Order: sequence, then structure tokens, then C-alpha cells
Amino acid sequence: MTIPERRPDDVPTDEARVGEALRLLSGVPIELDVAVKRLSRGSGVYAWWAAPSILPHLPGPPNDSIPSLRLLYVGRATSLRGRILRNHLRRSGSSTLRRTLAGLLVSEGYRTTWTDRVVLVGEDEARLTRWMHTHLRLTWAQDAEPATIETELVRRLHPPLNVHGVDPEHVQAAVVAAKKSYDASSRPSDSPRTP
Repeated sequence: MTIPERRPDDVPTDEARVGEALRLLSGVPIELDVAVKRLSRGSGVYAWWAAPSILPHLPGPPNDSIPSLRLLYVGRATSLRGRILRNHLRRSGSSTLRRTLAGLLVSEGYRTTWTDRVVLVGEDEARLTRWMHTHLRLTWAQDAEPATIETELVRRLHPPLNVHGVDPEHVQAAVVAAKKSYDASSRPSDSPRTP
């Protein structure tokens, strides 16, 4: 059996890949309980969505399929399943999204501690995960090289919780302040001391 040679016109252009990712990311956002069962282990990009009443001072573009939801954050992953399950839905130490949300939800009393970085205390990690399951929805698009399209997606969509790769006029001051507040909430000297 011979494998047909791939012609250059068979390889999607970056623009075609961005277009396909935009189409999939703008599809119907899925509740997290369902999404976690459907996520692949492949690489790709993902988008987090919420109702306008969630973080109302940070408007994002509406979802094409469900305009009552708006975009909050876009990211990339070498393993969509791993990134969402092990990082975004579990550990603030490895999720910029979780740290940003905790900083923005400071009035909810999220507590931090110092390990080798600022992290939520265990009880509040679980509480933030429950909050995310209640308030956020997810879309994703598989892509073999997500880093090459993520920047363009962020540039086009202006997700309010993204800071890196966002045009300066679209960076949300409240998000930058929340990140700084979270980072300053615990220092090495604040960590529990062992006897």
C-alpha cells in the first residue's frame, strides 16, 4: 500500500486554521460536567464563556451560537483534557485563569498561601472549582500547533481575562489589578511554619 504524497495545497494555512478554530470556539458552549467527558487528549485551543452577570465589569464578545453568553478567556494546550482537568479545574499554581478569577472574586473571601508560589488554600481550590462548574462554559478546537493560532485568536477576540497577546488598548485594568492583588496576597513569610 502506498501513502499518497501530501501536496502543499492539502496543508491548511494558518488563516484556515484560525478560521476553523474561530468557528468551533464560537459554537455552543458546553457545561463543564459534560465538557470534561468530551475533551480529547489532543492539542488545541479553548475558550471560557459566562453570562454577562458574571464579572459584569469585564465585557467580552458574545457567543455566536448563544448570544446570552460572552467570552472571558482563550488559551492553548498540548493536551486539552489535561490542561482543563488538571490545571484549570484543580490547581491555581498552574492556571493563570484560576489565579485571575480568584483575584477578581476577592470579595468572596478566597484565601491564599505560599508554597513555591501563591496558591489558593485547599478548601478554596475546591470552592473555586465548584464556582467554575456553576458559572462557566467551555468550547474548544483541536489543532496540531495551537501556539501558532492562539495569538491571532486573542488578537481578534479580545477576551477580557487575557493579558498576554492582547493589544494594549484592550487590556483590562481590573484584570491586571486582580492579578497583582492575588500575587501580593501571600509571601514566603506568610507560609505556615512547622514546629
